[in-house]
Amino acid sequence: MSMVSKINSCALTGINGRIVEVETDISNGIPAFDIVGLGDTAVRESRERVRAAIKNSGEEFPVRRITINLAPANLRKEGSVYDVSIAIGILSAKGAVNDNELNSYMFLGELSLDGEVKPVTGILPMVSCAYENGIKNIFVPEANADEAAVIKGINILPVKTLMSIIEHLNGKKTIVPYMIDIDSLLISNARASADFSDVKGQASAKRAMEVAACGAHNLLMIGSPGSGKTMLAKRLPTILPNMTFEEAIEVTKIYSVSGLLPQKASLITARPFRSPHHTISDVSLAGGGKHIKPGEVSLAHYGVLFLDEFPEFGKAAAEVLRQPLEDGEICISRANSSVVYPAKATLICAANPCKCGFYLEPSDKCKCTPRMVRQYLGKLSQPLLDRIDIHTEIHSLGYDELAARESEESSADIRERVNKARRVQLERYRGMGIYSNSELSASLIKKYCELDRYTSALLKRAFEKLGLSARAHDRILKVARTIADMEKSEGIKSDHIAEAIQYRSLDRIRV
Repeated sequence: MSMVSKINSCALTGINGRIVEVETDISNGIPAFDIVGLGDTAVRESRERVRAAIKNSGEEFPVRRITINLAPANLRKEGSVYDVSIAIGILSAKGAVNDNELNSYMFLGELSLDGEVKPVTGILPMVSCAYENGIKNIFVPEANADEAAVIKGINILPVKTLMSIIEHLNGKKTIVPYMIDIDSLLISNARASADFSDVKGQASAKRAMEVAACGAHNLLMIGSPGSGKTMLAKRLPTILPNMTFEEAIEVTKIYSVSGLLPQKASLITARPFRSPHHTISDVSLAGGGKHIKPGEVSLAHYGVLFLDEFPEFGKAAAEVLRQPLEDGEICISRANSSVVYPAKATLICAANPCKCGFYLEPSDKCKCTPRMVRQYLGKLSQPLLDRIDIHTEIHSLGYDELAARESEESSADIRERVNKARRVQLERYRGMGIYSNSELSASLIKKYCELDRYTSALLKRAFEKLGLSARAHDRILKVARTIADMEKSEGIKSDHIAEAIQYRSLDRIRV
């Protein structure tokens, strides 16, 4: 006689979940325990974990022929997240748990040999998948409860042991659904240690940073060593607008599947700031590996990706940024799978103007020949420069500027203006799935970046004189739209275009 049960679990494809039906068949025959359905080594090894966990939870493990099928069979399954669902499937098939409403549950978690339910990565997108598919209840490891409870409208049942799941299903000891206060998570009371008030002078650079923050525009700073490029970049997160709940969910999903979500964290509410060393590989920057994971460009989603000493990055690593900067996502394809990760990061680059770094300074410190300067700046490819909206030069400060006691504007004051500009954009693009001017498509640029005759003529002259590309043309319009929003202007005026053109001064570097 054969006994069959079906249990819901979940697999990950990128940062999205997909329902996996764990089918269990227990039949007469030579005792065996087989798992089919394209599982990796961790899935196959779950046989021994499940066998020991069931025995050590006080239940009898059936000495019969057991076949587990993870459907759909053509979807690759990775990790130990299926342990709990396999164990419950076996117990259900042999009649040890009440299976009247098992189709309304999802089971997630790794089992230890003594029956303890251990945490797994990727819980948030899995819970989101369960909610979208109408599953009302979900068992999660207790250590993952805070992360799982971010999704409302579904009962999160945190568990420590396999036995607690059995007792709940059999009505012996009910587990109370876990809830958290989402609104309190989005309010951060922590004061950043860095602040724009620490930055002396550099008015033009601060203005460029504010424009970049208001429209989520990519920015390149070129200046001599010690001029403040890194200092400015590290303070950009302190003026970025508050994250929306939707943005926080997306970022948290990325960190969840990467295994980088801090312990006991429910939601990432601070915009990410990633600053990889220039020796990073293209795979680490873009994402990939044997088991495809997000790279730095995805980990900086809706935050800042800071590349210091930009010309020193390997050509392969730098050029891999082209597609995600343009599309806001990155597609990683391998022989057996293809995954898409979001990558709407604000790219901030810092570079010296030459090998010694003093080419832009009025002193005679620079000893580089014109050929050496051309060779160094030539590392910044034109296609990549086209994708950076704002270029700005930063000069070293004199003693009087450094010693000045005048108070500088704080990050809080700048951030207040940035939030106002972003609210204008959020209202304008409501329901379109975009959050800033940097995300405007060609059709939306045509709709929201209209120019009058005089302003259009100004842009035409700059386009022809600087030899700009079509992509650079669109970037100018996006930046001008942001500047107009900062000044609460419905239309783009000539002074908005003029400032945006000024930020393309390094588009065609002439030495």
